[in-house]
Amino acid sequence: MSQAKMFDLAQATPFINNVKQQHPLVHCITNDVVQNFTANVLLAIGASPAMIVAKQEVADFVSVASSLLVNIGTIEDNIAQSMLIAAKQAQQSQTPWVLDPVAVGPALPYRTAIAHQLLAFKPTAIRGNASEILALSGEQSCSNGPDSQDSTEQALEAAKQLAQKYQTIVAMTGDIDYVTNGQITYRIEGGDIALTKVTGTGCSLSAMVAAFIASSDDTLLACASACLMMKKAGEQANKHHGLGSYAVSIIDKLSLFNSHHG
Repeated sequence: MSQAKMFDLAQATPFINNVKQQHPLVHCITNDVVQNFTANVLLAIGASPAMIVAKQEVADFVSVASSLLVNIGTIEDNIAQSMLIAAKQAQQSQTPWVLDPVAVGPALPYRTAIAHQLLAFKPTAIRGNASEILALSGEQSCSNGPDSQDSTEQALEAAKQLAQKYQTIVAMTGDIDYVTNGQITYRIEGGDIALTKVTGTGCSLSAMVAAFIASSDDTLLACASACLMMKKAGEQANKHHGLGSYAVSIIDKLSLFNSHHG
């Protein structure tokens, strides 16, 4: 994939520092499984998390938040209403927002329909795995719940098309991450297979993307920087004591992150 440019730590560092300086307030409407981990990840990188979900409150809060994350992982009717209200408000108030289309695909038509309704409100960025991106762009995918059975290379053209169609940034994560606006594509290598064995790393990365785009005027590079930071933290985190402490170690590495690593 020669058209994808390598993205490195030197490029990411100003964006990482920017989050620490700006302390963006990230409004997360995310899944029940990952709220605590996501909040801790955001605090570790210097952002402020808020988990406001009531449909009576979301519009008010979106208009004061720095950015919004909508993650459809544990979706049901009440939360779906809140998500649609929040996304509509984000579009109106020009609040940057991220869609994480967890487990979309033909096997789960309800959430897939909601994801398409959310797309109408023009997310600033979409963060998903290869199967989710393929499904969202209408291509055949081999998804099995939230885990991708497709490689990011296979889905790269679909990601570019999705980015162009909705004038958004697509951050597609896997063994190799690709971040594209449809014209320019960055490739991010590294990470660790253990990142896929801990609940919430992908969902938390989507929240990181929301934090990074909140305070940046270059959304493409901001998204790539968030992906690189998570990959580096995954590489540096301690696996020697098993997956439980590895999850905590990811938060440690994010909180101690400096540009001299890697």
